[in-house]
Amino acid sequence: MTKRDDSLLAIHLAAVRAAVTRFADKGGWVMSSHVAMSMMMALFPFILFVVALAGSLSQNIPNDEVIDLVFGSWPEDVAAPIVSELRAVLASSNSGLITMGGVLAIYFASNGVDAVRVAMTRAYHDTDTRPYWKARLICIGLVVAGGAMVLLAAFLDLVLPIYTNMLKDAVPEQMTSWLDGVGFSWGFVIAMPALAVLGCHLILPGGRHGLLQILPGVILTWVLAALAGWGFSIYISRFASYSATYAGLAGAMAALIFLYLNAAILILGAEYNGALLSADKQRKAMNDT
Repeated sequence: MTKRDDSLLAIHLAAVRAAVTRFADKGGWVMSSHVAMSMMMALFPFILFVVALAGSLSQNIPNDEVIDLVFGSWPEDVAAPIVSELRAVLASSNSGLITMGGVLAIYFASNGVDAVRVAMTRAYHDTDTRPYWKARLICIGLVVAGGAMVLLAAFLDLVLPIYTNMLKDAVPEQMTSWLDGVGFSWGFVIAMPALAVLGCHLILPGGRHGLLQILPGVILTWVLAALAGWGFSIYISRFASYSATYAGLAGAMAALIFLYLNAAILILGAEYNGALLSADKQRKAMNDT
């Protein structure tokens, strides 16, 4: 390892320590609980909005497909109770998009994004000079964009097998054996959380930061979120006994704790980037003197 590599490693290790300290000193766990609760309250309105949008565009996209795409990256034991409640709500709800309920669904779903915006701005030590209406429009725009991505993935997952079968009929079998079982949804389930994290860092903070500046925190968030999802799925299936503590609220509490962990990881990733940016400013200031 070269001296430069040692220096870079030391910088990043120092930034990790600073991020953990900043996270604790600034009430990161409290902010994580706020984000988790806001996201939990935004989940149902978001699904209602996406289903209403799907119904207004096409009748060929089933609700189950949309739900599976949204919750595909969640541990199964955590997602199952929430999904069952969602299906019950969808079975009895009016799925009209241009209704008061549809408008409110978009607004309430954007509350979860707005909570993330506040947390990211604080973590980066930015000052958000955007007026309230502009910040809220950005949050609503991200909700609409997220819904459009879900519908695009659902549509492609329905259409792709048709073209795959056509291709297999036209091309020799040995050339298309790799297409067996190919689906679009699995790729979307992986890509959507990754893109969501990237979007949170690029769009939501009060200041603008370049891709190379945010990439370390984004990668840290991806890695920690994957480990947290794997670990939490093992914990919830083997060790947790929420039903003994929360009775009928066990499923909701498991989902809330899962969101809480992911919110903390997201904020920690932003704190990591903020620590790197602060260290870079200090180095530049020392070089200028």
